[in-house]
Amino acid sequence: MNYKTIDSSRISMSQLMQPSHSNFSGKIHGGYLLNLMDQIAFACASKHSETYCVTASVDTVDFLNPIEIGDLVTLKASINYVGKTSMVVGIRVESENIRTGDIKHCNSSYFTMVAKDDHGKSVEVPGLIINDKTEIKRFLKALKRKETKASRQTEFNSADFTHTDYLDDLKSYRVRIELPENY
Repeated sequence: MNYKTIDSSRISMSQLMQPSHSNFSGKIHGGYLLNLMDQIAFACASKHSETYCVTASVDTVDFLNPIEIGDLVTLKASINYVGKTSMVVGIRVESENIRTGDIKHCNSSYFTMVAKDDHGKSVEVPGLIINDKTEIKRFLKALKRKETKASRQTEFNSADFTHTDYLDDLKSYRVRIELPENY
């Protein structure tokens, strides 16, 4: 099997935010930012796998700070985890006020990308060479997210699942359950 370092596919891109990228409140539109994130995830995963890649899922998209028109946005991406045909690309988004130099962390997200051949069939990706503590931590966090997702899917997709087992858990939330009799 072929192995590659994380540094060999690490990538960043910067773009000046313009009025055409803004939403109705004058901040940069979240959908535009997600588009940029998808582009850098594709570039990073394709660089690692040396083939075309598609987005399989997006995990943990939290918009932490708004981005202003005129800010310089920098996206940084690296491979955090590899499976057989998939890769988790970690993305960090920062905005910089070019007048003051103030930098804000705006978003961190994780895109799962799958490598494809010319016929659309999934292909094996190179393994990962991890060479520092931060990279180990990122790989382990990706494993935990994967395990949590699988556990959640198993729990809620089980043939034994019944909503009545969870009704007491919902009492502390702002929800009123009004189910018909014998539901």
